This record gives sequence, C-alpha cells and structure tokens, in this order.
Amino acid sequence: MPAFIQISDPHIVPEGQLVCGQSDTVTALRAAVASINARLPALGPVDCAIVTGDLTDDGRSEEYALFAEIMAGLDLPWLAIPGNHDSHTAMRAAFAGADWMPEAGPIHWLRDFGPFAVIGLDTLLDGAHHGWLADEGFTFLDRSLRSFGDRPVVVVTHHPWMQSGIPAMDADNLRNGAALMDRLQAHPGPVRMMSGHVHRAMTGQIGKVTCQIAPSTAHAVHRDLRADAIHSLILEPGAVTLHTWVEGAGLVSDILPIGRFPSPSPFD
Repeated sequence: MPAFIQISDPHIVPEGQLVCGQSDTVTALRAAVASINARLPALGPVDCAIVTGDLTDDGRSEEYALFAEIMAGLDLPWLAIPGNHDSHTAMRAAFAGADWMPEAGPIHWLRDFGPFAVIGLDTLLDGAHHGWLADEGFTFLDRSLRSFGDRPVVVVTHHPWMQSGIPAMDADNLRNGAALMDRLQAHPGPVRMMSGHVHRAMTGQIGKVTCQIAPSTAHAVHRDLRADAIHSLILEPGAVTLHTWVEGAGLVSDILPIGRFPSPSPFD
C-alpha cells in the first residue's frame, strides 16, 4: 500500500525567533519530525513526505538551511513545492541537488506511486500572497495528465482553489484556479487536489474533484467569522496528514497530531 505524509506550512524562521512573536515554528517542525519517526514502524510502508509550501516565513537562505537541517532528521525522503512565503531563488539554491528540483523555471515535479500519481505544481507568484499558476504550469499539468491516462491523480499546490469560509484566506487563494479545475474535471480518472496555506484541516468537493487543505505543523489560522474579527493566528496543536492507498477505497487520509501521547491501551 503506497503512502505519503503531507507536511504543510512549517514557516521556519531563524533559531530563537517566533512567527508574529507567538509561534515557535522551529520547535514545532522538530516535534513533527520526531512524531513521524516515532510513528513510522506502526504505519506500514510510507514512501516519502511531501511539503506543500511555506517552508520558510521570509524566504531567506538561513531559513532554508535550518529547514534542511531539521528535515535531515526525518526517516523518509521528502520533496516540496513553494508557497507564498517562499522565494524561488533561495529555495532553488538551497535544494539544487535534490532529484525533484527542476534545473530551471517553476518548481513543478511528478511522483509515480504505482496505483496513483502525484503532480506537484508551483503556485508562487513572487511578491504576492495570492496564488497563480503560470502558463508553464498549465503546460506541465496537461502533459502530465495525458501521460497518466485514466489513472487516479493527486495534484498538490500550496494555494487551494476551494473556499475555506475564512474571508482573509479565501482572498489569497489560487486566483486562476478555475482553469486548473476545468482540466482536473476533464481527467478521465479520479482526481484529488491537496493544498496548504490555510493552516487548517478542511475537505470539500468541487464537481468530481475532492479538495483537501492540510493543517500546519505549527499554528493555525483562527476561524472567527464574526464581523469585527481580527485576522489572527492561534496556537492550536500542529499536525501532519497521512495519505495511504487502500485497495477498494482509494486514497485514505488521516490527520496525525504532533506530540507525545500515552501508550496505546488494548480494548477490553
């Protein structure tokens, strides 16, 4: 049963700093790596981890270096796409030797898991918070979808297309996502779209496409829909998402909270 773990929005800052003066994202990612490693023996085979953007908070080389140092402790290979807090230039320089990093252009890639395939799409528009898939991205997507025939496909992006219901986040989603969704609707096989950005675990359905948003390893975006609410982060527990292919059910997703917990107790 092929499987991967989705890590999203770690927002790494220099050691000792806090995001917005509140969130210790470095400690959170270290805890996420430790939690994943501790769980792996019980999870069955897991092929890799996929990081769905915002590896860093400011796109600085020192932040990527710290991210790489922490992820070196993960007992899985990993690959990533950028988010709006990342930098194409710094991210490319930091991971130039990675087998998933293209030699030039946007950071798109493919990963074939056998029963399904994952297409990583770069939705970073440098200097903007909202997402945008460039023409090269649509060309890459079209070519990839054709190559997979009617097999199930997962498209991973940082910016989601589905609405979260949080106005400040929805204003900065994937602005040209309708064109992406048209292509996914036309794919003859099952399609799922997985994203980050919103820092919350959410699921929706747009036509035939199941859309998922992953939680962050660190803080969440506060869900407060009152008219006078201030757009805020909240220190809810971090989590990662395990996606496992199960025969007869397809891709099954499970939220794994980060942290140490009491040992399992057998059911009587």
